[in-house]
Amino acid sequence: MFKPGTPSVEQIRTFLAVVEEGSFAAAGRRLRRATSVVSYAIANLEAQLGVTLFSREGTKKPRLTPAGEAVLEELRQVERGLESLRARVGGLVAGLEPRVALVVDVMFPMPCLAAALRDFAAQFPSVALSLRIEALGAVAQLVQQGEASLGIAGPLAAEQAGLERRLLAHVDLIPVVAPGHPLAHGSRPRDEVQLVLSDRSSLSAGREFSVISPRTWRLGDLGAKHELLREGLGWGNMPRWMVGDDLARGRLVELTLPEAPGGAYPLYAIHRTDAPPGPAARWLADRLGQLDGSIAPAVVLA
Repeated sequence: MFKPGTPSVEQIRTFLAVVEEGSFAAAGRRLRRATSVVSYAIANLEAQLGVTLFSREGTKKPRLTPAGEAVLEELRQVERGLESLRARVGGLVAGLEPRVALVVDVMFPMPCLAAALRDFAAQFPSVALSLRIEALGAVAQLVQQGEASLGIAGPLAAEQAGLERRLLAHVDLIPVVAPGHPLAHGSRPRDEVQLVLSDRSSLSAGREFSVISPRTWRLGDLGAKHELLREGLGWGNMPRWMVGDDLARGRLVELTLPEAPGGAYPLYAIHRTDAPPGPAARWLADRLGQLDGSIAPAVVLA
């Protein structure tokens, strides 16, 4: 029974070059090989696989056969894997860490995070990046437990032992409510449901942050809190960068309360003292500190 052989890297590159350039001659020019060498490499590949990859009859340009179409994506994946391997090894030789595990406080401006992650991917294509978005103490806890090598954390991080921290910025938190809510028309905050972001970690157990009303709904997701606020189902603090459009369009209104909840929410780059970040993580921390000025005054750089 015939068993297909394993193509060489050179055969795979030659096959893909013929597909992408449209002819053996053009593939030869790209690879700096004679046309006869390209043709010979394809013939050997077909013999190894036991199938005809290109139809050469009745046309000046080779066309993929059904078998050629079937193996095309497989060979492209092999080529991409080889490129990834070369980039990863090159990064290791250059002293880059193979992976950065990042956890970011939900209060951090997401447009700025997205821009920084795009830049990181372009700057360090060989470094795998994992991302988690968490609230309050969960960021510091993941870094403490070694599940994240770099964190962008809120004020609870400043209280944790074993963590190095660097202040990056302050996010402006403001109390908001829907315009039709009773609190927007003279009601007292203590009489109304306050929407409160919950902490999935144990670091803030038994503590409250800017909680005024005895009537609270606890939410683990800032997006859910945002939607409930817009639906008029309570009031609560939100980062100004997230509700700026709602305020401009009248979907939410900013409250002026004597208790003055909200205020400046500090954001720190944190890592474990015994596990300093590598060059890619340090670059990312610096990049995350370069916040987009278009969201000011929602965020003030440190």
